[in-house]
Amino acid sequence: MDLNLNRADYLQVGVTSQKTMKLLPASRRRATQKVVVGDHDGVVMCFGMKKGEAVTVFKTLPGQKIARLELGGVLNTPQEKVFVAAGSEIRGFTKRGKQFLSFETNLTESIKAMYISGSDLFLSASYIYNHYCDCKDQHYYLSGDKINDIICLPVERLPRITPVLACQDRVLRVLQGSDVTYEIEVPGPPTVLALHNGNGGDSGEDLMFGTSDGKLGLIQITTSKPIHKWEIGNEKKRGGILCVDNFDIVGDGVKDLLVGRDDGMVEVYSFDNANEPVLRFDQALSESVTSIQGGCVGKDGYDEIVVSTYSGWVTGLTTEPIHKESGPGEELKINQEMQNKISSLRSELEHLQLKVLQEREKYQQSSQSSKAKSAVPSFSINDKFTLNKDDASYSLTLEVQTAIDNVLIQSDVPIDLLDVDKNSAVVSFSSCDSEIRSIEGQYGTLQAYVTPRIQPKTCQVRQYLIKPLSLHQRTHVIDHDRPMNTLTLTGQFSFAEVHSWVVFCLPEVPEKPPAGECVTFYFQNTFLDTQLESTYKKGEGIFKSDNISTISILKDVLSKEATKRKINLNISYEINEVSVKHTLKLIHPKLEYQLLLAKKVQLIDALKELQVHEGNTNFLIPEYRCILEEADHLQEEYKKQPAHLERLYGMITDLFIDKFKFKGTNVKTKVPLLLEILDSYDQNALIAFFDAA
Repeated sequence: MDLNLNRADYLQVGVTSQKTMKLLPASRRRATQKVVVGDHDGVVMCFGMKKGEAVTVFKTLPGQKIARLELGGVLNTPQEKVFVAAGSEIRGFTKRGKQFLSFETNLTESIKAMYISGSDLFLSASYIYNHYCDCKDQHYYLSGDKINDIICLPVERLPRITPVLACQDRVLRVLQGSDVTYEIEVPGPPTVLALHNGNGGDSGEDLMFGTSDGKLGLIQITTSKPIHKWEIGNEKKRGGILCVDNFDIVGDGVKDLLVGRDDGMVEVYSFDNANEPVLRFDQALSESVTSIQGGCVGKDGYDEIVVSTYSGWVTGLTTEPIHKESGPGEELKINQEMQNKISSLRSELEHLQLKVLQEREKYQQSSQSSKAKSAVPSFSINDKFTLNKDDASYSLTLEVQTAIDNVLIQSDVPIDLLDVDKNSAVVSFSSCDSEIRSIEGQYGTLQAYVTPRIQPKTCQVRQYLIKPLSLHQRTHVIDHDRPMNTLTLTGQFSFAEVHSWVVFCLPEVPEKPPAGECVTFYFQNTFLDTQLESTYKKGEGIFKSDNISTISILKDVLSKEATKRKINLNISYEINEVSVKHTLKLIHPKLEYQLLLAKKVQLIDALKELQVHEGNTNFLIPEYRCILEEADHLQEEYKKQPAHLERLYGMITDLFIDKFKFKGTNVKTKVPLLLEILDSYDQNALIAFFDAA
């Protein structure tokens, strides 16, 4: 069965954070439900729909920005009490809007995530987790990396309280009291957690997660170990997952999985006979989807998916058809409804135009007054600078609550700008939602000057660090059998100092030093698949990699950072000759593919001329016919990777220079000869050149 959903925009509130919109429980199946939403202005609003109009049930006064909104109540009863987290305070409201709770947690950081189960309240700030029961402190845990979301397995179905933290270092941490029972590695930084089917599935232990790089998975959290049920990759390179819900929108009696992404994509997955998710519906909205719920809002009897977006729109994707089959009497009624709607919209528009004129006059008077303060309008920016593992590039995504006029991108290091399909910007030397490819070893700052289309003209600057080893990504396991080079640093430095150097060099390292006296992090180079192991403590740092260039970059940068702080470093290194040949073998398939691609693209024009001249391609050998058939795809691929070949040449050249630099030999004069060998590339000849030089 096809799923047809029609869009209906209900109303707009202020800018919203992730998971800040819920539907209150319905009085009966398919009866209309009220929507409750919290925004950055600190306003909690509850509304319902009546004859196509949004009718407010209650609306609170503005206050601190609302970071989370959850429903709660006595276990096994309808969850219709509204709880919001703002700053370090939790407030509770009845479904009519009466405030019954104001709980100041006294946390030093603002609350980022919240989950409520009966009288249990689970909270997390950036690194701190707290469990309260009846507003009394029960348990506490300090996480090694940022906590993005929090949930608890259903206590009404299981004999234990099992909170689960989604942490930025690609780990789900399962807690018992104040201790970690075990950790679960997931394929990307987890951004959202939800109970499967809303109740933990058949076992009560099934937990769904979504990641910032757009992957989804289901895990059973047993008392002793995790059981991985299924996982969905992100082959279509869609946005990160911000929200999920379970609701039977297809109407087959089985709850479907509803997914909202940060690129505006809304997806519906149904489950096949093997309980594996299958994509049934998707629709792109023009901004990130911060919350998603299944229910009935617009009209009795019509199920829908309700979403809230970054700029505060509450929108329904409803099963209610746009064109209704109707008799003559019904048609008259619909026409009358439409007339009423048009006249109410007209009067609303006139009222808004008048208000705009008044505000404009007020603004001009205040800006011309001698006592006028700077009246620059403020605006929110939602930005993301993330490394894509698939093609070793960074995506810079900028979202503003109003239309963007232009974005100026400025960088003090060389970068390649790669255009992407979902980019809507007109590029002139820069682009507003582009992918950026940096070169390892060169580090600095990328700046984005964002100018929205508002008067008077105003601009905000955002800065993004391009780190010395910017193409490395955290991983949990590495291959210890690879030939490794070792760099050892010793000196009078503290644990916090050496940690700050590692933060400076590598992405995805928590800013705060981890608990304990010693720490080990593993990394993988997303471009070459080489690896890095970094172990450090007070007075000592040991870095191991199968790529000499990684060790060389670390040696240069760490000694420079130590010199800045007047710290004397003792540096020693062990170079494994076999690692050079190993790295060249890792580069080989990538280089061979790029050379072949470049060769094919060069042939396209000549082959097309021959085709025009001869009238067909029958005379061509199959290989050339294949090039002509795939011409568009090959040119598209080549256009996407403008500097791919140069980067590979650069990496091989760096490897050659670094190999001999550690031996105390300068071989820069031999680089032209190396480039000649690369132009007529043969793997064995290249390895022989490295050995003989």
